[in-house]
Amino acid sequence: MGAEILAILMFLVVCGVLLLGYPVAFTLGGTALAFAFVGDLAGVFDLRLLGGLPSRYFGVMVNEVLVAVPLFVFMGVVLERSGLAEQLLETMGLLFGRLRGGLAYSVTIVGMLLAAATGIVGATVVTMGLLSLPAMLKAGYDRGLACGTICASGTLGQIIPPSIVLVILGDILQGANTEAQLALGNFAPEPVSVVDLFAGAMIPGLVLVGLYLLYEALVAWLRPAAAPPLVEAGERVEHLGRRVLVAVLPAAILIVAVLGSILVGLATPTESAAIGGVGAMLLAAARRRLSLAMLREVMRETTKISSMVFVILLGASIFSLVFRGFGGDQMVRDLLHNLPGGEVGAIVSVMLLMFLLGFFIDFIEITFVVVPIVGPPLIMLGYDPIWLGVMIGINLQTSFLTPPFGFALFYLRGVAPPEVTTADIYRGIIPFVALQLVGLLLVGLFPQLATWLPQALFG
Repeated sequence: MGAEILAILMFLVVCGVLLLGYPVAFTLGGTALAFAFVGDLAGVFDLRLLGGLPSRYFGVMVNEVLVAVPLFVFMGVVLERSGLAEQLLETMGLLFGRLRGGLAYSVTIVGMLLAAATGIVGATVVTMGLLSLPAMLKAGYDRGLACGTICASGTLGQIIPPSIVLVILGDILQGANTEAQLALGNFAPEPVSVVDLFAGAMIPGLVLVGLYLLYEALVAWLRPAAAPPLVEAGERVEHLGRRVLVAVLPAAILIVAVLGSILVGLATPTESAAIGGVGAMLLAAARRRLSLAMLREVMRETTKISSMVFVILLGASIFSLVFRGFGGDQMVRDLLHNLPGGEVGAIVSVMLLMFLLGFFIDFIEITFVVVPIVGPPLIMLGYDPIWLGVMIGINLQTSFLTPPFGFALFYLRGVAPPEVTTADIYRGIIPFVALQLVGLLLVGLFPQLATWLPQALFG
């Protein structure tokens, strides 16, 4: 019983220290080591287990799937610096300008395209906040609707592939699925790959885009003054079709090259990420934005983001090892198996826990701390790992939008004009958080939304 109490205390202490603002990687690793020594003194933990850390770290270092992380980050940063978002927003605004709510539709569609091209939430929200928020306010849009649309659309990069979150989730769920199948006596389990998760997330991601557009159309219909048209009915825009084609075609070609090569089996996610990096540089060169100074800045930003992810992963390895040493994995498994409502009660409880944690801690922390703990027990209950990964991905996307620590809200607050208050941002995001939960419920009730495409593509 002492070991289980220490496991629970360790989890709570980590959450508490993270809320105080300490660096994630050092919090995970330092807290785990401290509890390991306490457990050793109490006679409930064997310090020899820490001898497994070198092999765990080596496993991270030689994991080819994780090489896709810095490559996708590089691709996204290059595209963000290339001015692609500015051109897409301008032309989409003109395309939908005559419609009530047209600017909101434009932001949502551009957010979808940028998600499939870059997958970097912060850069997308900041760019669209700088470019589209002043235009929406000038056109007379309701501040809450404008802020909510930008924040929600900017977070689509979390669920629409290629997404760094899906790469990390796919790697973690692959291990969770193997562990679960071995515990069930299946010594030749079907592998779960990042490619499966990419395919599984495509339709749910588009469902979220559809929900956003539907809500914006409803607001424009019920409250015309909240989403007026940008272009007057009689005003003519010169060469609109050609301008839209010039803006959309390069992004579309890059998306097809990256995702298409993955989904049809021509390339692994890592190889496809390399294709995307080269394609992004060619696109930047074609737009006359590629330079040695730009590449130096891109490499610095890529190194910073990638280092953060991998250092957290190494810290999470220590936490996971110590938690298992205390028998925490067995405790969680027993808890989920014995919850009221059986399998349904277990998945609802886990989704609720992740949703609540998203109010306070970052999606990367939730991925590395919670998913390895709850993944194997849920798969042992019979849940499809691909469906589970998509459900977790949508839930983690919601963490970007929920106050008080939703990162998308901070990003937008940093670039919003003075007349837009924090209250406007919070008010505007509430309907979109509700839409996220509707999307999560739809995927929960209709698992085929996540499992049909991987089954159709890969059998």
